[in-house]
Amino acid sequence: MRAELDETSVVKANAQFWQQMLNMRLEPVPDFEVFCVGAGHLMGSVSLSGMWKGRIEVRLAEGLAQAATAAMLMQPLEAVSAADALDAIREITNMIGGLLKSSLPRPCSMALPESAVATEGLCTGPCTENTLVVAFRHAAGGLVVRVREEECGQ
Repeated sequence: MRAELDETSVVKANAQFWQQMLNMRLEPVPDFEVFCVGAGHLMGSVSLSGMWKGRIEVRLAEGLAQAATAAMLMQPLEAVSAADALDAIREITNMIGGLLKSSLPRPCSMALPESAVATEGLCTGPCTENTLVVAFRHAAGGLVVRVREEECGQ
């Protein structure tokens, strides 16, 4: 990536959100290991524009999405609805995106996040010049954060 954003930045932003906000610990998956989230996972995305243009995606396995939603809403797991989980994914994407945005060249603005249920699975692959992918493990399921840079004004 051309911007000052790397795997360490993503790991730090992710830990800051999950540990401080939800008291959940996710372990980074080594970058040489292929990691997948299956079809039916929940995904959130947010576009950024300004000196840095691109998109940040947060993809959670269904079990992790449910556990995170229950923690955010302070409800039992069985009380979490699909709509609650999609709302929670938007908020998780907003929080992680905002933390990553602080490492990007300014000015940089962030759009409202979107969420959906993925119809296809996603497996990590090698990072490219314009795409950074970092995966995480939790007992409830996996998480993949993907940052795609379209343009950088640096």
